[in-house]
Amino acid sequence: MSLLLADAFEHESLKAAEPVLRTDVPGAPSRQLRWVHSSEVLDIAPLLRGGELLLSGGQALATASDERRVNYVRQLAARGIAALAIETGPELPAIPESMLDAGQEAGLPIIELCKVAPFVGIMQAINSLLVSESVAQLQFGDETSHAMAAELAHGGGLDQLLAVLASRTGASARLVSPSGITLGSATAAVQPESITVTTVEVPVRGVLAARLELEVPDDGDANLARVAGERCVDILGLALLQRMPPGLKELAGIELMRAISSGTQSWRLQQLGPASGFPASGPVAAVVVRSSAAGQLRTQLDGILDDAVPQSASYADNAELIALAALPAGTAMVSRMTLMRALQDLEVPDGSAIAVGPLAGGIGEAPWSLAEARLTLELTARAGTGIGDGNGVLDAEDFAVERLAEGSLDQATREGFVQRQLGAVVEHDAQRRSELMRTLAVWLDTGCNTAQAARELHLERQSMHHRLQRIFELCGGDPRGTGRLAALHLATRLARL
Repeated sequence: MSLLLADAFEHESLKAAEPVLRTDVPGAPSRQLRWVHSSEVLDIAPLLRGGELLLSGGQALATASDERRVNYVRQLAARGIAALAIETGPELPAIPESMLDAGQEAGLPIIELCKVAPFVGIMQAINSLLVSESVAQLQFGDETSHAMAAELAHGGGLDQLLAVLASRTGASARLVSPSGITLGSATAAVQPESITVTTVEVPVRGVLAARLELEVPDDGDANLARVAGERCVDILGLALLQRMPPGLKELAGIELMRAISSGTQSWRLQQLGPASGFPASGPVAAVVVRSSAAGQLRTQLDGILDDAVPQSASYADNAELIALAALPAGTAMVSRMTLMRALQDLEVPDGSAIAVGPLAGGIGEAPWSLAEARLTLELTARAGTGIGDGNGVLDAEDFAVERLAEGSLDQATREGFVQRQLGAVVEHDAQRRSELMRTLAVWLDTGCNTAQAARELHLERQSMHHRLQRIFELCGGDPRGTGRLAALHLATRLARL
């Protein structure tokens, strides 16, 4: 018998925290638990697999913006966790109504823990029960996989393999291509009135080839079906290879992207590039998409790349989707900007981020372009910008100064330079909670355009002039027309790191 959310509510370890279900989600008590996990990280969703009871102490939520809290709930719901339990107390006196509304809308049970919750004790107690159950589930999954392997060995096709899975789990099974085409299906013996759909990705040589959809009756065991589905992924992948083996060019493209991602030596890339359609010396640019739906986005990304550039290749790995685009030699810079605009059409979930690396001189420099695109995402995440802002595409060239400083200047050198150039401004902000540093950064980024900076900061022009006057007093006068302008601009960029 699987452990349900209702069972966790009745467990002594969790009852001590006085749990109260704050969202009215139909069927919440009967949700099956796969694991109990605790985390204060708001970007935890891509690391979860679904079915978890997630425990949060509320510290990060207490200081997060309302928009970030809502996105946090939506991302967890999209990941398919069983429930979110939040401890309330001095830092977070109550669960915000916006989170409860988002949970209700997304169908995510949200639990308030009204007393101090011993998270370690809860996880140890409940997960020990789940581990015992998991052993039995893995044995069942392996037996199912062996039965499907025997069917494949006797010439069974996808429908026959899925029929074995359906008969053993009691769930209808369907194998769907990334573009939504049904590749094979099998119906359970008994058709229930209501079901829960469990999805398992089926990769072939590192590339998402299909998704296994299991329609589990509400009185069935969704965890058992999921485990069985996960254990038979290799058998289904082998069957897919037999049915539609990839061509040599596609295989070379997969191997090329793996090699670029791992930073393989240039000579190896020079071999793989032409085999997958890339000219050995033509300009290229890397694309990185970080998203909880990275695998599902690959087909969309490939379509955008096919329309925008002469040649491309992509590869999905966990929560990261990477691609390489070949650009026309004579118009490489213009084509790169066109590609960036085209990538705006990629529909990504909240919390996703896209970056385009700098132009590389040839296939041998592709790992560098990819590394710089990844660094751009890391820098913007560290600075608190560029993440969770819809599908805006980040240009690595806009962060050239930060990327150079990150690689060439240690933290002490960067902090020392900022302190010498703008120490008085930083101190003023700290003492008076002003925003002079941000004001100066925006003003410099707009090319010292006071009117434009005021619009971006939502300030009256008079207020903007007053701020600038105070900044000039603190940093030694108006820097325009002096050699200090570049130094101050560099200092504001380094301060973001």
